[in-house]
Amino acid sequence: MKEIKKIHLLDAVVSVPGSKSYTQRALVAAALAEGTSRLRNCLDSEDTNLLARALRILGADISPLAGETLVRGTGGRLQMSVEPLYLGNNGTGFRFLTAVTSLCDGPAVIDGDSRLRERPVGILVDAVNAAGGNCASLRRSGYPPVRNSGGGLRGGRVRFGDSDSSQYISALLLTAPYASEDLIVELEGRVPSLPYVDMTLEVMRRFGVDVKTLENRRFLVPASGGYRASEFLVEGDASSASYFFLAAAICGGRVRVKNIDGNGGQGDLGILNILVELGCSVRRDNEGIEVEGGPLAEGERRYDLSAMPDMVPGLAVLMAFRRGRTTIGNVSHLRIKESDRLAALTTELNRVGIDARETEDGLVIEGGTPRGAEIQTYGDHRIAMSFAVAGLRTGDMKVVGEGCVVKSFPTFWTVLEELSP
Repeated sequence: MKEIKKIHLLDAVVSVPGSKSYTQRALVAAALAEGTSRLRNCLDSEDTNLLARALRILGADISPLAGETLVRGTGGRLQMSVEPLYLGNNGTGFRFLTAVTSLCDGPAVIDGDSRLRERPVGILVDAVNAAGGNCASLRRSGYPPVRNSGGGLRGGRVRFGDSDSSQYISALLLTAPYASEDLIVELEGRVPSLPYVDMTLEVMRRFGVDVKTLENRRFLVPASGGYRASEFLVEGDASSASYFFLAAAICGGRVRVKNIDGNGGQGDLGILNILVELGCSVRRDNEGIEVEGGPLAEGERRYDLSAMPDMVPGLAVLMAFRRGRTTIGNVSHLRIKESDRLAALTTELNRVGIDARETEDGLVIEGGTPRGAEIQTYGDHRIAMSFAVAGLRTGDMKVVGEGCVVKSFPTFWTVLEELSP
């Protein structure tokens, strides 16, 4: 259990680790590339190490994820795995490898923990098969574990209808340069977190594959022969930085995060626009972002957060301190994250004295005066970090199961302590 004490003066400068999203995409591209890539500032966390271990089993040579990471790629020729590739509750890594193991010279089984086995993957399995792969669920249809028989992808045309994750699209895009024919990916329905598809395309370009963006949300991946080894700097993680931006907004002080590109393309930086709307001051440049809190704007607010669902826990906690009703919508897919985040947030906001309820696709929060409480994390790193930030203002906040932050931000508690003068 971690006890969070009230902070009386917030004026701090902190650093955050490398982006988990960029790290995982760069690891996959480098592992598939021909030659040796140099990755700097990779996130060293539970999720990224699980993915790196799986890629090593498939034949890539990857040095530890610290400082500079060297990756000697496979040239797209992955070896079969006798043992299952275990991804824990790393949904991104699991989905990426569900597609990438199409390039193995034999079968591979991709699996995870009990929570991961509750997270759907059927849309991706169907997409891999539509591109000429041979992939199937081993137990419950549409859920992990998955067996990919390998043998390569044909290419062609794959259509995505309504989807509960953009990672299905990213997984297929990352694998597509090794298909025998060009692959066209068409997005015909609702897709959450689309900025992460843009991130995938950026990483692919950095490793030498130029995906053509066509009209009507279509992407053409040429059968180009694959990725080239590259040098890649992983920028600071916007999702991790958001907790310190929120600390400034909640406590009314100032925080600067110094190793994140304020003009970068991480979708979660969209939270800064909301903070400005609510009365915060934001200053950004290529070397960092500074947020200074002020009186939070009152009244009713409605937010469609489908493009940045990882920001929902932190923003929900922020809205608990604001006078007025907040409706967060179009995030029903949060029920299949590391926890059922809509249920978890409702329960824990109620626990700190705030009226909150679930809707079909989100939350309604009646702001007020939260109090300290003993918070359950449900094994979810974002629940833990969000309520820890709330404790900086309420005091007497106890976070049970605080170790779950190793998934994305192992040094979170140390950095949080740096906020105290």
